[in-house]
Amino acid sequence: MKLGVCCTLWWNDDFPTIDADISFGQAVSEMALAGFQGCSIGHKYPSDPAALKAALDLRGLEISEPWTSTYFTIDEMRQKTIDSFEDTLARIKALGGTELVVAEFGASSHLLPIDVFANRPVFTDAQWDALTSGLEHLGKIANSAGMKLSYHHHMGTGVMTRADVDRLMASTDPSLVHLLLDTAHIAFAGDDPLDLARAHAERIGHVHLKSIRPEVVSRVREEGLSFQEGVELGVFTVPGDGAIDFRPILQVLADADYQGWLVVEAEQDPNKANPLEYAKKARAYLTDVLGW
Repeated sequence: MKLGVCCTLWWNDDFPTIDADISFGQAVSEMALAGFQGCSIGHKYPSDPAALKAALDLRGLEISEPWTSTYFTIDEMRQKTIDSFEDTLARIKALGGTELVVAEFGASSHLLPIDVFANRPVFTDAQWDALTSGLEHLGKIANSAGMKLSYHHHMGTGVMTRADVDRLMASTDPSLVHLLLDTAHIAFAGDDPLDLARAHAERIGHVHLKSIRPEVVSRVREEGLSFQEGVELGVFTVPGDGAIDFRPILQVLADADYQGWLVVEAEQDPNKANPLEYAKKARAYLTDVLGW
């Protein structure tokens, strides 16, 4: 296993206004300083793969994942989704990465200033068929390139809850579509990350480790807040903070002989939560839990 960290501790890619003017160079230097081996890609990263690889190599970092949104459940977007995925795959392969992360954002409520729970899409059977066939197509492309595709369940989308994840896993080929276990997104949705890990341990191909603050989850539900409002209120935080106990979850992964990235993530406002402080807090917690 390798430990990575998402750049969402330093800035927010979904909501660029959540920013403390931290540069790419400072962010990746702090990732290395905190003791991580890899990182996700964000909007402040150099677009030139050679320049990006040189900057990461200098700090001893690898690419843990890119993010690619899919739009299989809405009209006239299948080929555009495939083309975008292939562009991302080529870039990540040039950087030496082997992981591809996707999430279906057709009709998602998470980017809009609306109640994230009440307005998230509920897919029809036809939309589910379009999604699963599309994901399997992407999985074949990934496999042929020596890459692995993992699906990220996400707040405000049509694959948000445990029931959604169960249906997706039951409807896709395990050799083509793996599961990205995001501990905080499933807890935010109202389900148990430990139960999800146990149920699909053999399908997990990638892991995002982040925690939640239950009092903020309650506010989002009760007040009908948007995903962005939840993030700004601090709904997410790093392992070692918040309400999730990661020890049994990591034990499930160990028992399943999970081999891959464990990526610390916390979509927090860097003006309120110092990124290096929280990155070091998470790394210290994982050192205690994992023993390395």
